[in-house]
Amino acid sequence: MVDRVFSEPSLAELYDRFCPWEERGDLSFYLSLVMSAETVLDVGCGTGQLLRRARQDGHTGRLCGLDPADAMLDQARTRSDIEWILGDVTSVDWDHRFDLVVMTGHAFQVLIEDDQLRASLAAIRSVLTDDGRFAFETRNPLVRTWESWIPENAVEVVGPAGVAVRMAHEVSAPINGQLVSFTTAFTGPGWDGPQVSRSTLRFLDAASLSSFLSEAALEIDEQFGDWDRYPLTDTSPEIITIARRR
Repeated sequence: MVDRVFSEPSLAELYDRFCPWEERGDLSFYLSLVMSAETVLDVGCGTGQLLRRARQDGHTGRLCGLDPADAMLDQARTRSDIEWILGDVTSVDWDHRFDLVVMTGHAFQVLIEDDQLRASLAAIRSVLTDDGRFAFETRNPLVRTWESWIPENAVEVVGPAGVAVRMAHEVSAPINGQLVSFTTAFTGPGWDGPQVSRSTLRFLDAASLSSFLSEAALEIDEQFGDWDRYPLTDTSPEIITIARRR
């Protein structure tokens, strides 16, 4: 899940526990790209796991994390040698500043409106250097991942206070074209009641994604179907894309 469901302070501190590095194939994939770039912008950085690991592993260039959730950035700010900026990519003015822009954790799917998507892609293109790359992923709609978002597949972790917290997803509305709406409910012993987040994600197919990128003067450099870099097929779980300025 993308980190928007963790925007409340009490939930933000749980994000890295529900989404640990070891269980996320995406972060190792992106880390190799980050380590080979001098200047990196992580759009929708959340708690900053990726950039914090890059700095830990010896990255000496400019690392900047951008996120609209202040509670998530509070978790990221435990590392002060990285820039942490509150906002979204359309709110910054950094022409040709970054060799690499990444969007991890399916954050790209939060861009549900055409105008929002176009504005974000234009902004991303503008911050890239002439040889810069934009790397991101979106779930392959043909696989219908949302069908597994049911309460029976809930996940439980132990929070900082030693109390178990349960997270359950449930699709809350009929599928509307490319859009899937769902709820995420967090429950724990001693809580007054569940904390519920409502979200909508957009599932673009490969052809539609290619069209939006082309319209933004971005061209696909590489595309994969999973984190092991296997080719994209109809049964691939992901549409992983590395694009360049055209």
